[in-house]
Amino acid sequence: MVPTEYYIALSSIIFVIGAVGVLTRRSAIMVFLSVELMLNAANLALVAFARQWSVAGAATALNGQAAVFIILAIAAAEVAVGLGILVAIFRYRSSTDIDALSEVRL
Repeated sequence: MVPTEYYIALSSIIFVIGAVGVLTRRSAIMVFLSVELMLNAANLALVAFARQWSVAGAATALNGQAAVFIILAIAAAEVAVGLGILVAIFRYRSSTDIDALSEVRL
């Protein structure tokens, strides 16, 4: 059985990779992918804690897993809306460079 600390360490590494991607990338699509990495890292941590707390009772474990489903739904909505906006901006500007998009007024 893998200890919970290993899952949390992996989650931390994935979150840091996503945060570095958000801070260093210029393409808006890559920023969205990095945000998705960060959300998945949080999901991994929640599932790991739910697995650890499952010895306390099934209701406690299901609370962590329910939070994961809520985060997945929010992430899917963010991707749908964000990519729709990016496609519209790309058609108008022919670029998804974040520095160029800071001048866009809607």
